[in-house]
Amino acid sequence: MNMKTKVGIIGYGKQGQIRHNAINETGCAEVVAISEPSEVNTDLPNLSHDDIINNPDIDAIIICTPNFLNKPLTIKALNAGKHVFCEKPPCFTAQDMREIREAEAASGGKKLMYGFNHRHHDSIIRMKQIVDSKEYGDILWMRGRYGKSVTPDYFSQWRAKKELAGGGILLDQGIHMLDLFLYLAGDFDSVKAEVSNLYWKMDVEDNAFVILKNSETGTCASLHSTMTQWRHLFSLEVFMEKGYMVLNGLITSSMSYGKEILTVAKNRSAAPAATWVDEVRAEFLSNNSWRYEMRQFFDAIHDDTPIKIGNSEDALRLMTVIDKIYAQKDF
Repeated sequence: MNMKTKVGIIGYGKQGQIRHNAINETGCAEVVAISEPSEVNTDLPNLSHDDIINNPDIDAIIICTPNFLNKPLTIKALNAGKHVFCEKPPCFTAQDMREIREAEAASGGKKLMYGFNHRHHDSIIRMKQIVDSKEYGDILWMRGRYGKSVTPDYFSQWRAKKELAGGGILLDQGIHMLDLFLYLAGDFDSVKAEVSNLYWKMDVEDNAFVILKNSETGTCASLHSTMTQWRHLFSLEVFMEKGYMVLNGLITSSMSYGKEILTVAKNRSAAPAATWVDEVRAEFLSNNSWRYEMRQFFDAIHDDTPIKIGNSEDALRLMTVIDKIYAQKDF
C-alpha cells in the first residue's frame, strides 16, 4: 500500500486515543488531525468538527463522540465525501439509521462502518467459526449477561442524560451483547423486555431484561444488561444441538471483566451428564479487536470492497431490536 489513508479523529478522549493507537498498529493509515474540545497532549492539529470534516486532505473520519453527535456527524461526513467509522451506538432509533443509510447511498460509494469491536475479539471469532461450521448443529438458545456497577458521579456524566446518551445501560453495554446475538444467530422477530431504573432512578435505564425469539427457527436468546451488579461481568453462552460454547470474561484495558476464557464441549444426554472432563478451554491473553477492526475498515477503503462486519445493515437490524425493547420500558 503506497498511499496511506489520511484520517481525522473527532473526539480524542480515551476512545479516540485507543483508535489512534490501533490505526498506527495497522500501518495503513495516518491520523493527520483531531477535533477535541478538552485539552489533550498531542502534536496533531486540533481543529473544529466542521474543519475536520471539510478538510480536503482528509479521506476518512473516525467519530468517538458522545452518542447524540454520532448521527449528525456521520451524515455530515458522508455528505462531505468522507469514509466514516463511528463508535456505537450508531444513533438513537431505527428511523435515524434509515436516514443515515440514505446519506450513505448518496455518498458515491464511501465506506461506513460501526465500532462493534466485540465481534473482533479472538474468542468471538472462534465462536463464529464453530457456529458457521455446523459442527455442533444449529443454535438452540443463547444467554448473555453484561453488567457493571457505577458510582454516584455517574449522574454528572453525559451518559446519565437521555438527550445526550439516548438510553442507559442497554445502549452503553447491552448493545454489544445484542449485536453478538444477531451476529451468531441471525434475526429475531419477537422481542419481550422489562426495562427499569429502580435503583439509580435516572431518566435512563439501569437494567434491561430481554427475551428474543426467531419465530422461523425457534432460536431464543436472553439478555440481562445491568449497572446494578456491583461487579463487572461478561458471560455469553451458546447452546447448540450437539454441543455448547461458554465465553466468560473479556480482555479490556482495565481487566475488570476478568480473564477471557472460552469453553467448548459436546452435549451430554446420557448419565453422568454433569461431568466436565471433556470440556476444552482456551484462554485468550490479548485484545486484538481494535487492530483487527481498524484493519478491516482501511482494507475496505483501499480495496474498494464492502464492509463485512459492522456495516449499516447490521446497525439497522440492531436498532430495530432496540426500538422494540425501549417501547416496553416502564418509566
